Amino acid sequence: MKANELKKKNNDELNKELLSLLRTHFNLRIRHATQQLENVSQLRLVRRDIARVRTVLNERIRTL
Repeated sequence: MKANELKKKNNDELNKELLSLLRTHFNLRIRHATQQLENVSQLRLVRRDIARVRTVLNERIRTL
């Protein structure tokens, strides 16, 4: 997911996306802890997507 795509979404959509990513991150962490996760790099990608969404939301808050 790219920042340009995120900037086109409204705040409600971004919050839903953030919630979805946080749930995904939690599930991946649990799978990693129980050694059921084969592709560990997914954790990194999801964390970065969470950071992107939070950055866009914070940028919008600061401009108000």
